[in-house]
Amino acid sequence: METLIVQPDSKEKLDAIKAFMKALKIPFEASKSPYNPDFVAKIKQGDEDIKAGRTKKISLDDIWK
Repeated sequence: METLIVQPDSKEKLDAIKAFMKALKIPFEASKSPYNPDFVAKIKQGDEDIKAGRTKKISLDDIWK
């Protein structure tokens, strides 16, 4: 058999997928992200800052000072 990883992007889709699998009697298990939600939020904020151009460029020589 195969293992499928499903990544719904909303609570409604997640609920629909769970209901569908229960109706077909397909066993499944749910797991949470192992990452701290605060850490994930900081990473996402950093990505948004980069896309918006809110960054400061540091030369390689300045990193070691």
